[in-house]
Amino acid sequence: MFEEQIVAFEAGEGFSLVGADLIVDDEDYKGVHIAVEALTADFDKVTAQGRHQKVDRSARKSSKVCIIVGTLEKSSTIQSLADAGKINVSDIQGKWESWITSCVDEPLDDYDYGLVIAGSDKRGAIFGAYSLSQQIGISPWHWWADVPPKQHWEIYALPVTTKNGEPSVKYRGIFINDEAPGMDTWFAEYFGPSNQFDTRVYKHIFELLLRLKANFLWPAMWRGYPQPGRSFFVDDPENQKTADDYGIVVGTSHHEPMQRAMNEWSANEPGGTWRWDTNREKITDYFEFGAERAVPYESYITMGMRAEGDGALSSDDPIATLTDILKVQRGIIKDKYGKKDGEMQLMALYNEVQRYYEQGLEIPDDMTLLFADDNNGSLRRLPTAEERKRKGGLGYYYHFQYTGGPRSYRWMNSNTLGKVWHQLRLGYDQGATQIWVFNVGDLKPQELPLSFAFDFAWDIDSIPADGFPKFFKKLAEREFGDKYAQRIADLWYGFERLIALRKHEQIEAETFSVLKYREAETIVGRWAELTKEAETIYAEISSVQKPAFFQLVVHPIKASYIYNNLRMTQTKNRLYGKQRRNTTNPLLHECLRLFDADDVLTREYHSLLDGKWNHMLRQPHYGYGSNVIGPSRDMIDGLSWVRANVDSNPSVGQMGVAVEGHTGVNPGIINEDVDRTHPSRLWLEPGVTLRPMSPYGPQDQYFEIFHRGTKGFTWEAKPQYGWLKLTQYSGTLNPDDEDIRIHVTVDWKDVPDKFDEKIFIEIIGSVDGYEKVRMQVRKYQAPEGFTGFVQNDSYVSINPGKWVTAPYIQLPILGRQDGGSVTLPNSYDFSKPKAIPFLKYDMHTFTTGDNASVEVHFHMTLEADPNSKMQYDTRWDGGDISTHRMTKDGSGSYPNGWTSAAQNYVWKNRHNVGKVKPGSHTFEIRFRSLNVAMEKIVLDLGGTEMKYLGPPESDHVSYVKQQSVPREEGLTEFSNLRIAIHMKTLSM
Repeated sequence: MFEEQIVAFEAGEGFSLVGADLIVDDEDYKGVHIAVEALTADFDKVTAQGRHQKVDRSARKSSKVCIIVGTLEKSSTIQSLADAGKINVSDIQGKWESWITSCVDEPLDDYDYGLVIAGSDKRGAIFGAYSLSQQIGISPWHWWADVPPKQHWEIYALPVTTKNGEPSVKYRGIFINDEAPGMDTWFAEYFGPSNQFDTRVYKHIFELLLRLKANFLWPAMWRGYPQPGRSFFVDDPENQKTADDYGIVVGTSHHEPMQRAMNEWSANEPGGTWRWDTNREKITDYFEFGAERAVPYESYITMGMRAEGDGALSSDDPIATLTDILKVQRGIIKDKYGKKDGEMQLMALYNEVQRYYEQGLEIPDDMTLLFADDNNGSLRRLPTAEERKRKGGLGYYYHFQYTGGPRSYRWMNSNTLGKVWHQLRLGYDQGATQIWVFNVGDLKPQELPLSFAFDFAWDIDSIPADGFPKFFKKLAEREFGDKYAQRIADLWYGFERLIALRKHEQIEAETFSVLKYREAETIVGRWAELTKEAETIYAEISSVQKPAFFQLVVHPIKASYIYNNLRMTQTKNRLYGKQRRNTTNPLLHECLRLFDADDVLTREYHSLLDGKWNHMLRQPHYGYGSNVIGPSRDMIDGLSWVRANVDSNPSVGQMGVAVEGHTGVNPGIINEDVDRTHPSRLWLEPGVTLRPMSPYGPQDQYFEIFHRGTKGFTWEAKPQYGWLKLTQYSGTLNPDDEDIRIHVTVDWKDVPDKFDEKIFIEIIGSVDGYEKVRMQVRKYQAPEGFTGFVQNDSYVSINPGKWVTAPYIQLPILGRQDGGSVTLPNSYDFSKPKAIPFLKYDMHTFTTGDNASVEVHFHMTLEADPNSKMQYDTRWDGGDISTHRMTKDGSGSYPNGWTSAAQNYVWKNRHNVGKVKPGSHTFEIRFRSLNVAMEKIVLDLGGTEMKYLGPPESDHVSYVKQQSVPREEGLTEFSNLRIAIHMKTLSM
């Protein structure tokens, strides 16, 4: 998407390509022929003229214009053009996967003009052809997401010469994995009754990869029923040859060595025989067959061995066993290929294999070290300076979906691209440039992360940290044209910021708080806004674009809205049940409606285009419970139902009152110190007390009046002071009515200076209810000359990604909070940590915190540098500097708390700062290590409830002096006027 444009759709300086002959030499690679045939068909789709044909040089000419595609190595046409000086190939000579384009006069006999695409190698020419296809209006996702061709009646070659390549990452590919029950069931219905993937589907996969400028595949290998399941090499004898013809390099997954699918062993050997120590000879024969079978084809051979079922190797001395296995495997490669490094090899340092390597397992220098993430997007390991010298290079195996702990995520795309960018850019900068492999599960619906990943891997600098708005817009233009591009880009950006909060499958009913900070309500509201906009565009967009728009935009957004709304509704149903509200029961029905809406939306997806994608999204996603793998069938539980046709106990009465942020003290039961004629008091008072309110922070709170009986009543609310404003002062509530939410605000201009009292609002019911809602009101004022964050409630909360000073940088799309995260550049020199500047945050507090603490939220990363721990320094009010580790050692492969942090996306570290008196304070922090990114700071003066995202950002206040200005007659001159500037943001 970021290549220089070589075609235009209006007449100009160039020549028309409509009706051009497409020329490729017979002797060139078959993959080049396949790409040119696709390009020919693409021209016909775009121009709707059917005038394009693929020809060779000796064929009869049908046009005066041609498009010539070929390689430096095999195309005599390309070579003759270079020899004649009509094209300059010096920039790509000997380069990897590179190509040039050039417009040439009289390129061949009988042709007046030609557009030449010359590839440095096979894939260079292939990528050049598919790049032209994309520029004329064919999306790489034309088949896999049904993006229609853009119609252009005129296409002109621009008079420019371009050079593309080399790629930033040499090998770029996917692993199709866990492809049941989605992809395999879809395949069996769409292509026929077979459960074994053959060239009918793999041809589409190969083409997609090449159109995305990818070149590598670990094929599907899921165990089937009945066993053995899929095996790329034997399910269709043409699979491996076809991949090579297309130009796709094939390997086998991280636990399938020597070009053999694990199911090949399972098909012929009983369980328990895949053990090197007891079955060495037969396994060696098995390895030999795989290597011999692969000799004719371009391969990237996975080495080593894991246990059956993708577990740790069964051995008393796994390092010695792996050493022996590698020795035997290298001998086989020498025998089949002529030398031990006769074909590319990689060692997947997955899970325990990384530990063996760090404990001394020797891996030959020419073999690629394939590091991995933690299965949840955080790199486990960064290369060392010594490892960067390895002949075989370094790479990463990275998950876009996963089956396993802490909880599987297989339903839909839930990958936050800000994290993908941060981690893979870090790995790249540390030398992992040889290969990136992405576990994509069923392939669909991973269209968005795959589009990003391969653009990023092709040109690492094409998408900077702040480049996502541009990326999303260019992607939207490619898929849907200019008209809606910005709106679609905004939708994708909004989607990205919301899935950065947590993966869908890991969101339970109580994950986001319905009581504190309006957390769940705000999140669901944002999903609702995105859904409304997506459906608005869907109604307007052309009918031919609707299937693609539904798949790429509507479904992921609307499904996420339904999912999050259902979770919030579940929580409210349970809460209202505790409080015995009549509205408990409608919320139960709403839960069931939303549960059904999820199914209806899935069925709508499956019915697109006469059922082309039926079954693709059938992955269950509700009802994990304590199981990390996944439910077999969708299920929701724990719903509440109140007996609403019977009155509450007379001591409680018909009218109930609940305040924002509190369930109530012993909700739903009889309390000793309250009855229907008296307000809550003593130990019950907190249950009807709103949080303190001041001129800083959120400027409204609410309480709700609800029904818990069978008789209608009227009610009246009487604030203690006139400057305490309500959105409603009286009303009627019948048993079947919705609850009444009353917002409370303060008219600060009428509040006396330095006012600091607990005030109340009386609520009087006409039948049998009476209550007092209480709230502390404090009219604070930050001192003149102070600039910084001011206390709200019992905290000062900061989103530091928005307040960055050099040399620190902002990563605006990394993390859960508005403003993203703050970090130091990957190129920063950490060798002198005491010279690293502090980030400084000024705060002003109005109350005393006897045992205050600062909680810092770091984006979830791991101590990936084997030579150092992730550390940072803090300092409070200019005191001593304290050094801390970001994580703590655990008993296994991951730090303590990894299970929670991997799902929450943050590490939360709390530091006690002792007694904090009213006044101005400073918190300072500096990062001593790579891979540290901070996204939230909260000073807790006592009693702050952090919940999932933490409290919203506090007001930032800046007091400035206004200079005297010339005044008109009759006006008073005001000099040294204080102006308070409050910058409020939403903590999301």
